[in-house]
Amino acid sequence: MKQPSTNIIIAAAVALAFAVAGGAWGGYRYGQHGGGATAAASAQTAAGAGERRPLYWHDPMVPGQKFDKPGKSPFMDMQLVPVYADDGAGSEAGAVSINPSVQQNLGVRTAPVVSGALDAAINAVGNVAYNERELVELQARSSGYIERLYVRAALDPVRAGQPLAELYVPEWIAAQEEFLAARRMAGGAQEAQGALVQGARQRMRLAGMSEEQIRVVESSGVVHPRLTLIAPRSGVLAELSAREGMTVQPGAPLFRINGLSSVWINAEIPEALAAQVRPGDAATVRAPALAGQALHGKVGALLPEVNAGTRTVKARIELPNPGGHLLPGMFTNIALAPAGRREVLLVPSEAVIQTGRRSVVLLEHTKGQFTQVEVQTGAETNGQTEIRSGLQAGQRVVVSGQFLIDSEASLKGSTLRMDEGAHP
Repeated sequence: MKQPSTNIIIAAAVALAFAVAGGAWGGYRYGQHGGGATAAASAQTAAGAGERRPLYWHDPMVPGQKFDKPGKSPFMDMQLVPVYADDGAGSEAGAVSINPSVQQNLGVRTAPVVSGALDAAINAVGNVAYNERELVELQARSSGYIERLYVRAALDPVRAGQPLAELYVPEWIAAQEEFLAARRMAGGAQEAQGALVQGARQRMRLAGMSEEQIRVVESSGVVHPRLTLIAPRSGVLAELSAREGMTVQPGAPLFRINGLSSVWINAEIPEALAAQVRPGDAATVRAPALAGQALHGKVGALLPEVNAGTRTVKARIELPNPGGHLLPGMFTNIALAPAGRREVLLVPSEAVIQTGRRSVVLLEHTKGQFTQVEVQTGAETNGQTEIRSGLQAGQRVVVSGQFLIDSEASLKGSTLRMDEGAHP
């Protein structure tokens, strides 16, 4: 009687095992078919509800490579960014929309268009030069010989009244003897103004003698065949053409003296800023040799010539040089203060792109939406550029990452290209 009960228990256990296995298989099949249908229905519902579906994913740093699923970029340490079919929809004509995360990766920075005045100070560099108004040239007035030379080399310092050379002039001997003989024949001082004496005095002038030398001959009553050349002003010998023993002819240059009581500062003004500088503008000059000392002067002239190599205009500043510390050739820093200032629109200079034919900026319409605008620029100084037309105060322009935005626009087929027409 016990044997049949044991068989019944074993049969029930086997049936239970088959039931569990069948339930597991049915659940698996339902997950394969029924669950997949549910997920697809959910995706269709989401799509029907207006959720955007990406066309592909890409790395903004390598925009030409497309991926069909999200993940980490194989090129950069960053996640792939989705690209949607409706990117840029509803934006301004010719604009490109960029995701904020992409902007951060591209390093895009913007700055506002502000209204203000350009910095009054124009900084320039220059150098010290001789004041050519203090230049003196000494030439031979008559034929003669240099018997003695008191200065030996160019750039030697000289002072006013210092003897430079002694010349023997044979032509003077006959003219002086004729004058002394005429005066003796006139019979004294009462007849000294006679026609004969005046004619002899005029011949001494024609021989090249100065009025002072004639007075010396007249007072001493003896012949002076030698001439001592005297420095008419203090300075340096810029040119020395005389040598002992040489013969000189009338008009031959002997000495050139440059004065150093005042000097010129030739400031190199950028061509774009030359219109702001006027004669009479105040100038502050600093030189490394003056140990921080500032010298103050005014612009004397703006030379009508542009240096083809540096594209600068030369402004001449005259400064007194009582101690002689400013020497020709010294480097200087100049700060010019133009008199007139006016309110203008200003943007950072790095925001302006010069294409060769025009000047453009990238304007941010809304967050992440950019368009190209053509502008007319004015003066530029200290990192600020004047905008004469094309922008309004309060707008924001891109100051970094412009060409990366252009690359993004090219990828999306936008008309925002640096080499195409502008869309103000």
